[in-house]
Amino acid sequence: MAPTLDRRKFLALTGAGAGVLALAACGGPDTSGSSATNQNAELDFTNVKPAASIDFWTNHPGQSQSVEQQLIEKFQQANPGIKVNLVTAGASYEDIAQKFQTAQAAKSGLPAVVVLSDVWWFRYYINGNIIPMDSLAKQLGVQLSDYRDSLVKDYQYGGKQWAMPYARSTPLFYYNKDHFKAAGLPDRAPKTWDEFAEWAPKLKSAGSAQYAFMYGPMAGYAGWTMQNNLWGWGTGWSKGWDITCDSDDAVAAMQWAQDTVYKDKWAGVSSKDQSVDFAAGIASTTLASTGSLVGVLKSAKFNVGVGFLPGGPKASTNVCPTGGAGLGIPSGISKEQQLAAATFIKFVGEPENAALFSAATGYMPVRKSADMTTVLAKTPQIQTAIDQLAVTRVQDNARVFLPGADQEMGKSAARILTQQGDVKAEMSALKKTLEGIYEKDVKPKLTA
Repeated sequence: MAPTLDRRKFLALTGAGAGVLALAACGGPDTSGSSATNQNAELDFTNVKPAASIDFWTNHPGQSQSVEQQLIEKFQQANPGIKVNLVTAGASYEDIAQKFQTAQAAKSGLPAVVVLSDVWWFRYYINGNIIPMDSLAKQLGVQLSDYRDSLVKDYQYGGKQWAMPYARSTPLFYYNKDHFKAAGLPDRAPKTWDEFAEWAPKLKSAGSAQYAFMYGPMAGYAGWTMQNNLWGWGTGWSKGWDITCDSDDAVAAMQWAQDTVYKDKWAGVSSKDQSVDFAAGIASTTLASTGSLVGVLKSAKFNVGVGFLPGGPKASTNVCPTGGAGLGIPSGISKEQQLAAATFIKFVGEPENAALFSAATGYMPVRKSADMTTVLAKTPQIQTAIDQLAVTRVQDNARVFLPGADQEMGKSAARILTQQGDVKAEMSALKKTLEGIYEKDVKPKLTA
C-alpha cells in the first residue's frame, strides 16, 4: 500500500480552499492530468441560451416521484421555455450508475441532470464524465453559502463544485415506541449497542415482534450503515488509504453483529427493505436512512421513535455517516443543455423547494434558510435527523473512493450475517479485494 495520506492532504494537494479543508466529506485522491482536470477546468457559458427540453434521470430516492413531478411542474411554470422530462432511470443508485455508464460508452442518450450517489460521483469526476458547476453557479446566482456546509462540500474537490446536494441523508435509529413501552424500556434510542443488547431480550420476551432489531439487506447499503458498528468499535473499513477491515477491532465488531443473529437470536436480516419490515411491526427497531422516515410514518400503525445512532465500546459519539445523493451535469452534452440543467438544479435547491422535498421524503433540508416550521410541526422527527448532522463523520475512503468497494463490502457482510461465514476469514479476504481495487484503480492516480 502507498503511504497513508488523509483526504485533507489530498484536498490541499489539489489547491482546495481552507473552507473545503474544514468540512469536506468527500475529498479524494489527486487526479492531476485526468480528463476531468484538463477538459473541464474552465467553462464559459457567455451568450449561451438554455435548451428547450432536458431529461432528468432519477431513481426517485425516498419514494419521491410525486414530489419530483411537483417540483418539475413548479419549475416549468417559472421557466416556461424549458421542459423537464422526468425519467425513471432505475430503482436504485446502482441502476442509474449502470445506465449512465452505458450511455457514456455509447456517447448518446445522456441526460442533462443525473442523480449521483455518494459512492459514484467521484469516479465520474476521475473519468471526466461530469462538469464542474462553479461558472454556472456564478452565472445563475446560486448561493452556495446558504447550503448546509457539510452537505455541499461533500461534492467539492480540487477547489471546484462537482454536484449539488439533493437527497441527502444519515442513518437514523428507528424504534417502536409501543414495543418499548410494553417491554418497560425508556422512550429513547440506546446510547450504545451494549445497552441495546441488554434491552433486546426484554423486547423479545414482550413478544411484540419477531425480531428486536432488523439489519438492512446486505446487498444494499451494508457498507454504509455498518460503518456505525466499525466506528463504534474504534476502527473502520479503512484509515486513510490503509485497509483496516481485518483488524482485531473490525473482526470483533462484525463478530458481535453475527452473534446477534445466530447466537443471541434477537436480530434478523431483511431480504428487501428493513424500513418496510420495521413499519410492518416485524422488528422493534432498525437502522435506516432519513429518506425512509416519511414512508415509515405513513405506513406504521404504531408510534414511531427516532434517535441518534448507537455508539460502541470504544466510541460513543460521531459514529454516524452522511450519505445519499446529489445532482450532477454530464460533460458529454451541449452547453445549452448544461445551462438548462443548472437552471433546474438551482430551482430544486431553492429554500422553499428544499423544504418541500424534505417534507415529502424525510431527507435533509439542504438549505440553511429553508423554513421548516410547518414541516416540523407535522413531522417533528425530522429535527432529530437535522440535529444528528452536527455529529456526523466523514465516510471511510475505502467505501466512497474505491470503485465497486461498496458492493464488495455488502457481499462480505452477507456471508457473515446470512451464511454465518467465518468472520476473520471473510474480513481478511475483503481486505485483499479492496487492496486490489486500490492498487489498480486509485493508486496510479495519486500524487507521489
